[in-house]
Amino acid sequence: MSDKGPATRRRRTTTSGCGGGAGSVKQANGTKGHDAGAKPPQYSAGVKTAAADVSKQQRASHNNNGNLDREESGETEQHRSSNSPRKQRSAVEDINDRLSCHVLQESLLSSASGYSNYRGILNWCVVMLMLSNARLFLENIIKYGILVDPIQVVSLFLKDPYSWPAACLIIASNLFILTTLYVERRLAVGTISETTGWILHIFNLTCMLVFSSVTVLSVTSMTPVGGVFSLGIYTVLFLKLYSYQDANRWCREIRQAKAKRLTRSYSCPDVKQSNGSAVHPLVSYPGNLTHRDMYYFVFAPTLCYQLNFPRSPRIRKRFLIRRLFEMLFLMQLLVGLIQQWMVPTIQNSMKPFREMDFSRMVERLLKLAVPNHLIWLIFFYWFFHSSLNFVAELLQFGDREFYRDWWNSETVTYFWANWNIPVHKWCLRHFYKPMLKRGTNKFLAQTAVFLVSAFFHEYLVSIPLKMFRLWAFMGMMAQVPLAWFVGRYLNGNYGNAAVWLSLIIGQPIAVLMYFHDYYVMHHGYIK
Repeated sequence: MSDKGPATRRRRTTTSGCGGGAGSVKQANGTKGHDAGAKPPQYSAGVKTAAADVSKQQRASHNNNGNLDREESGETEQHRSSNSPRKQRSAVEDINDRLSCHVLQESLLSSASGYSNYRGILNWCVVMLMLSNARLFLENIIKYGILVDPIQVVSLFLKDPYSWPAACLIIASNLFILTTLYVERRLAVGTISETTGWILHIFNLTCMLVFSSVTVLSVTSMTPVGGVFSLGIYTVLFLKLYSYQDANRWCREIRQAKAKRLTRSYSCPDVKQSNGSAVHPLVSYPGNLTHRDMYYFVFAPTLCYQLNFPRSPRIRKRFLIRRLFEMLFLMQLLVGLIQQWMVPTIQNSMKPFREMDFSRMVERLLKLAVPNHLIWLIFFYWFFHSSLNFVAELLQFGDREFYRDWWNSETVTYFWANWNIPVHKWCLRHFYKPMLKRGTNKFLAQTAVFLVSAFFHEYLVSIPLKMFRLWAFMGMMAQVPLAWFVGRYLNGNYGNAAVWLSLIIGQPIAVLMYFHDYYVMHHGYIK
């Protein structure tokens, strides 16, 4: 009896261990099982033998399925005791996977969720914007009636139908274009020195700005809108001709260094025609000094000159027609919005300025901000997308990057570097980088770029209006401390909101200032 006791206890323990594992699974499934601390039930010898036989058959079937052999000795007992918790965990995990409906996750509107598809919210914003503007437009129609007058648009450009001063001024710009070309030809053959050529170019460019300014100020039949248009053309030509002489000077420096071919910085390979016809030949200096090359650059939608521009394979007629339709439609929309919405709002804003009623001034400013900003956005699309793409398609000009994602700007400097790519490339290539090469501080170079931009903004506003108030100049120079503040203290969405706020509020302030001064200058009082 003493010999059988340990063996019996050992066998009972083994059977109890298997039963405990099964019992645990049954409890997980919701069935009853023995408690962990309960005494194992007593079995007779026949039941023990039958249980042992069944256990052996089960182990044999497991071996047939590819499992490891388990022996009846203490090694089997140890292996079972170590393997049963793993079976228990796997079974519990399997059941939890089937029954669970919760996982560790963040809410979609939380920044930690990484969710970025807000297309539905964007559509909602567009719908709300359309509804709110529709209400304002209906209110405007009820209050003022129909103010859109196409005949008045013509009078904005011409005072006298037989006098076209703006058009004559634009035609006269050919004199400065041809002067630049002939000076470059003399420099190419070496009949004049580099210093003499540089002086002639500076004199020619200065005369461009002075001649156009004096003409606009002195000709009485020149309207403000005609003056803005003609001075805008002269400003573009000024930047183009400066780039033209700069790029040709670089070519002469390369030729003097006995370079056999131009680098990619100054010469870009063309794209072959998709229809298999003629390929645009590559031009090398001084073969580019022709009237054809000069006037292609004058009409091309870029401010930076290079000998060989990237060219598109063909003219897409459907694309061209779509851009032309957009140009015509958006131009009419801009004129209608200005006449119907913006002009009455500005006229009603004069009385609070006269009375210095600050609360009413702020209310007028916020009311003007909506149409002004909408007109600015439409103008951006009309000019930088529709118009420039139309000209580029017509001339098969390949580089169509006229703007980048300025609407995502988180800093002021990013906005100014991405909303007008042609001007940004010119400033970077012909002004900013040369200053850095001369050892100028980066901040001073950026400030100088804003200073040049502020000069041309004031040039395009004050001279056509024939008054000098420096509102545009100060508005541009105010971008320097604003850029420093936003870049230092605001990040991410806060920086983007600050950029949008400066665009929505800053422009109406300048518009009201100029209109107030122009109205007082010509009428002497404010009703």
